[in-house]
Amino acid sequence: MRVAHVLGSAGRGGAEGFFERLCIAQAAAGEEILPVIRHEPGRAARLRAAGLAPVELGFGGYLDLRTGPRLERLLRAFRPDVVVAWQNRANRFVPRGRRLGGPWPLAGRLGGYYDLRYYRRCDHVLGNTQGLRTWLLREGWPPERAHALPNFVPDLAGAAPALLPAPPGMTRLLAMGRLHRNKGFDTLLGALPRLPGMHLSLAGEGPERADLERLARKLGVADRLAMLGWRVDAGALLAGCDLFVCPSRHEPLGNVVLEAWSAGRPVVAAGAAGPAELIAQGINGVLVPREDAAALAQAIAALGAQPERAAALAAAGRAAYARDYAEAPVLARWRAFLETVAGTKPVGRAA
Repeated sequence: MRVAHVLGSAGRGGAEGFFERLCIAQAAAGEEILPVIRHEPGRAARLRAAGLAPVELGFGGYLDLRTGPRLERLLRAFRPDVVVAWQNRANRFVPRGRRLGGPWPLAGRLGGYYDLRYYRRCDHVLGNTQGLRTWLLREGWPPERAHALPNFVPDLAGAAPALLPAPPGMTRLLAMGRLHRNKGFDTLLGALPRLPGMHLSLAGEGPERADLERLARKLGVADRLAMLGWRVDAGALLAGCDLFVCPSRHEPLGNVVLEAWSAGRPVVAAGAAGPAELIAQGINGVLVPREDAAALAQAIAALGAQPERAAALAAAGRAAYARDYAEAPVLARWRAFLETVAGTKPVGRAA
């Protein structure tokens, strides 16, 4: 199977991280993979270190008249069985799919509720949750052309624990993500005054950092908050915590929940779309209403006081990860999808 994965973003979010993991894993499984990326030295270096040969293009704004023709020549030379275009920018530049007269099946991959105008050239669209597929169907995509394929995250079990800066005897809470309003870290800080025996480590960077630090001082919890900055040792951080919290207002999937499950840590999450789809309430995690600091504090305090229940939730989360979100089962689903798409004949246009 010859697959071209096209990524027009230079960001460091969940989609970009999964793009790298998927390209590397598929190549290791024997697929012929062509990663086409926006100029980004770190991503290119990581892909090359895994034995791939990424091609870097500009993927600029609307005045970029060079990337499209270059991308088409590159793809025609590679002769892919399937092209997967990731997010809006890549789908703006990638040549059209088979149903519009293109030479290859084109699948547009969404990691959120994106502007579907960019996906008109696609033969198929795929989201990383069932919720996204349901939305695609409501937006007029035929069922046979709208798909759901989950992400996988690395198996983080067994990592040596990081030394989190919590005073001895305190319950160690951990949250991770970009410091953006969507992540709901202000709600988590609002819960912290109700959790006097607990300390929060927050790993991430972003535009909300200064506001979160001011809020912590205003709430009187700055001494129980450690801002860890951007970290690449998620496994160690998770191994060092007692409880993982995902307070997001908006979270289409929730890779951090999957990472916590893989590391065998109990999870409390706000009921954004992704975590609400992943978590079976009270079985492999605890869900609370979004933007409800009191409910979040109550759920965290209850798990902190019930270590046996917390351990049972963690074990069930680990089992869900191994069954559905580890590398092997997700790669198998991607393989089946690509084989189906590669064998699809041209079909009619979406409504």
